[in-house]
Amino acid sequence: MNQHDPTTDAVTEVPSSVGEMSIEDVIAQQQIEGMAGGEPTTGHNGETAAAGPALPPAPIPFPFPFPRRPVSGRYRGLLGGFQLELRVDVDRVRPMRKLSGDFFSVSGATTTYFGSFIVDNPVITATTTQIVCRGLGRFTFSAGAPVVQVTIQRRIIFQPPAPAVVQFFTTTGSPGATYTCAFESIYFRTVHLETDSVSDITKPVLSTYNTGSLPSGGAARSLSVISAYAEAGIEMLHTTGTDVIQQTEAGTNASWSDAELHHSMEIHFSLFRNLPQWAVWQVVAQNHDLGPGLLGIMFDQQGPQRQGCAVFHRGLGGDTQQQLRLQLQTYVHELGHCFNLLHSWQKSLATPPGVDRPNSLSYMNYPWRYPLGGEAAFWASFAFQFDDGELVHLRHAFRNNIIIGGSAFAVGSGEIDPDILKDPLADASGLKLAISTEQPSFALGEPVVVKLKLTTRDDHGKSVHPYLHPNLQLTTIAISKPNGKVVVYEPWIDHLVGPSEKVLVPGEAIEDSAYIGFGKGGMYFEQPGTYQIRAIYYATDGSQVFSNVLKLRVRYPVTAQDEHIADLLMGDEQGALFYLMGSNADSLQSGAVALERVLDQYGKSPVANYVRFIKGINLSRTYKTIVGSGMPLNVCPPETVVATKLIETAVSETSPIDTISKGQALTKLAMAQASAGDEEGANKSTAMAASLMPTGAAIKVR
Repeated sequence: MNQHDPTTDAVTEVPSSVGEMSIEDVIAQQQIEGMAGGEPTTGHNGETAAAGPALPPAPIPFPFPFPRRPVSGRYRGLLGGFQLELRVDVDRVRPMRKLSGDFFSVSGATTTYFGSFIVDNPVITATTTQIVCRGLGRFTFSAGAPVVQVTIQRRIIFQPPAPAVVQFFTTTGSPGATYTCAFESIYFRTVHLETDSVSDITKPVLSTYNTGSLPSGGAARSLSVISAYAEAGIEMLHTTGTDVIQQTEAGTNASWSDAELHHSMEIHFSLFRNLPQWAVWQVVAQNHDLGPGLLGIMFDQQGPQRQGCAVFHRGLGGDTQQQLRLQLQTYVHELGHCFNLLHSWQKSLATPPGVDRPNSLSYMNYPWRYPLGGEAAFWASFAFQFDDGELVHLRHAFRNNIIIGGSAFAVGSGEIDPDILKDPLADASGLKLAISTEQPSFALGEPVVVKLKLTTRDDHGKSVHPYLHPNLQLTTIAISKPNGKVVVYEPWIDHLVGPSEKVLVPGEAIEDSAYIGFGKGGMYFEQPGTYQIRAIYYATDGSQVFSNVLKLRVRYPVTAQDEHIADLLMGDEQGALFYLMGSNADSLQSGAVALERVLDQYGKSPVANYVRFIKGINLSRTYKTIVGSGMPLNVCPPETVVATKLIETAVSETSPIDTISKGQALTKLAMAQASAGDEEGANKSTAMAASLMPTGAAIKVR
């Protein structure tokens, strides 16, 4: 057998034991498409499938026409040193009419992933006795026999499921390997879900929501997170690690920062491992530092990504039908990101690029930015499901592109169309977006922060959302590097925000600043030269508002000191610390040591103020960490005196830090000083912040 190609060996294995019929099979049978006729059917490309292989004699027919069991689901079989996990999707609930599978190499007692395939447009032939699906597959490896044919005997519901016979052929029709795969599950994937909650959550925590309680576009049924994914063909199994995390020792700061959540996931997720696995962590908390407008976050991290998410009940909590409805949509939405699903209006940022679907009635859309009538119209038509493209991804995506901890979010979707830097052909949005910096150039390694400003050109004003920061996913920033490569800035952690609109009138502006030096793509300004940057704001009516093109220069190091400082500032851990505004996470300690060396050795350099800035912010907050099941939170109280000294130096007039970031840091410091009883210090910091922050600027520290 050729161990390098599981499609080209023609030996057939005897099937292993067949799965038992479940009640889910009987229920699903009621939703099967009308396939009971004896005439062959054709695929949607109009072709007729080739005849399948000879099958054992059909069983003696029953005297009554009992319904046939559906064949869709997951199958598994062995052939020599390879195992095949097959997914058949031709009947049951919302069939996508596709085949897919994963190959695993088996050696002794070890099994390793080998590769995947998808058959996008199989020809499907159904008779009363069998279903045959045949089509050309797409493979993650060079397959010698890329044509896939699956034949499954159709049995009545009282009989156990039949195995799937999987044959591979070359493009000229020569036979390759044949696998016999036993039926395993009606679900296409099985995932372990660990859900933890913090003890200060407003009760009740979401259990189920009856979709018929309020007007909607689908059938009325009681849905939980588990059953919502079951409808998509994904089996979610609760882990034994689920517990309640005590908030009692959190002190006066009962809200969570991105750094605290990310650190706690690494420590508390009982199934956390540094490798891809079908396991995901979701934590239900009350407050996030960004306030009640933030409903959820999908975590990202160095190494394996998409392993955890959080939802926040300050904006979601309650037991009204409207609140339960939003809870269900948000919980499912954030887990969708963990499966590598992008927002409905951002599908083009995937690799390969998809088609943006801002009108999609999907869990992955924002109800309040639905362009065909807003939130009310969305809920009235929403059937509580994923759209077809998302179902295909959940059921059939190549294994590394969906498994938790596999490919990076959006599968490294940074590369985008260079034409995004060109002006749009027409812009009748009535809005203007400007991007700028407060300095013409940056030293190599210096954190790059841009300023965003939204104004209106409409004399009557425009209704807008206030979310300019790219971390909130409603503004995209494209970066053209010195070598001409165009990438999109992707935030390290994704935030889900709720509806917030205001009428922007002439003479008024919404402003924010954003650190864009580090994200999912690593360090974005890692080489000297001239960069071009453009921001795109997604308006509530579906318009895309393009900013000016900002030219930004990263200077070459001139002296040995410049080069050493750049070496100390550059690196994914250092970038993560700047992104998180500091962290106590053990996984980022080598980056923290490098930044401390900047302060110790080059404290008089202007760029050292960036290190003071994030260190001061980190020390000004009560830093909480989830440390274990049933254990109290590990709480590091703020060190206000040290934080004050660091931040006041960092925001001095000679500091290169932008004014909005200075104002945000002083606002955060004032809150810490007030909590510590230092009213004089708090008043001083508040006054300094007010003098720096422009009207309409965001005041939250990111």
